[in-house]
Amino acid sequence: MPLSQEPEFIAAHELRDAWPVLSLEERVESFKLVPHATADAFFLSLQAKEQAALILALPVGERRTWMRLLAPDDAVDVVQEAHAEGRAALLAELDGTTRHEVMALLAYAEDEAGGLMNPRFARLRPEMTSDEAIRYLRQQTRQTGETVHEVYVLDSQQHLLGVVSLSQLFRAPSGMPVSEFMVTQVLTVTEATDQEAVGQLFSQRGLMVLPVVDAENRMKGIITVDDIVQVMQEEATEDIHKVGGMEALDAPYFSVGFIAMVRKRAGWLLVLFLGEMLTATAMGHFEHEIARAVVLSLFIPLIISSGGNSGSQATTLIIRSLALSEVRLRDWWRVARREVGTGLALGSILGVVGLFRIVVWQYLFHSYGEHFFRVALTVGTSLVGVVLWGTLSGAMLPFALRRAGFDPASASAPFVATLVDVSGLVIYFTVASLFLSGALL
Repeated sequence: MPLSQEPEFIAAHELRDAWPVLSLEERVESFKLVPHATADAFFLSLQAKEQAALILALPVGERRTWMRLLAPDDAVDVVQEAHAEGRAALLAELDGTTRHEVMALLAYAEDEAGGLMNPRFARLRPEMTSDEAIRYLRQQTRQTGETVHEVYVLDSQQHLLGVVSLSQLFRAPSGMPVSEFMVTQVLTVTEATDQEAVGQLFSQRGLMVLPVVDAENRMKGIITVDDIVQVMQEEATEDIHKVGGMEALDAPYFSVGFIAMVRKRAGWLLVLFLGEMLTATAMGHFEHEIARAVVLSLFIPLIISSGGNSGSQATTLIIRSLALSEVRLRDWWRVARREVGTGLALGSILGVVGLFRIVVWQYLFHSYGEHFFRVALTVGTSLVGVVLWGTLSGAMLPFALRRAGFDPASASAPFVATLVDVSGLVIYFTVASLFLSGALL
């Protein structure tokens, strides 16, 4: 009789490393081999989209365990990531109370505080004594299994009256009513508050939890810091993709199909390509100047790349500052004045280096002819003008988009560089006509 073999297990950290390259079938089979002691933590560490796909791929009898492991707000994320038929199947695995909570949360938009909140939180009545409150909280946490960050004091109509920390509760004298030591000034957000605004509050105030109320100050739920971390990561990723000159990906890199990847990148790339065609048009406009002073064409890449780089720097700085609320729409004039000075300083640095380089090369290699110093002045002055223009336009474009109601991140660095390329040529040849008139032109 053959000896029974011990079942093979896969460590959670090993599966985490291999997870991105596994097919769905391989993920399911591997997940079943994770020890029960670590399987829960591994499952909860997955993205909502991955959790939805994994649960739906499991046998029907195994789905309930994993759906009921999720808090209501996390269950909402999983349901939203599933297709229409899958949503019904996932909701069917929840108990009646949780299903009711999830259905209520699904009524909110995904990017609103209502869609992020957890409707389960610790609550007390103001007339309770400290001893009664402690006994009641012990019973509440045993039933719900929720981690208690703060305890909210509500009246019979669920209006938010105050908040009590656990340390306040344990320090309160025996028999003292909660109403006498609760904090009545409570920072809240409404159900319709945008998730970016919620994230900024967590970041600026160093919060661990934030209560959500309706228009009549009735308590609806809480948002904890772990809820908002993923949201802020998604927002930052979306902005980075846009700044890079493409549509934001809706999933991890390897989870995006080939066609979808091409579609999301081709649109902006085509727009930028059409924009760069204007560069050829501008050069065609100055073809007589280029033909008479071929030396000018040597410095075209230098000029336009410097303007594009300075514009990309400025637009990236302002987009991020707007996202963090370090700069507001009304600050555009202050930013403009600051960037004019910065652009002049940066342009002057590059201009001096460019002028010095042409003079040195002339003395070493005699590369630029008898009018080399005029050429050097042309390049140096053009660099000042182009970098100044690139810096100013790159800084102002996000403000213009925000004022028009668009996402400032749409002012991508490649788009700014393309804009400055065309205008940089005009500045360059305009300066050349001033300095080289009567000599090379």
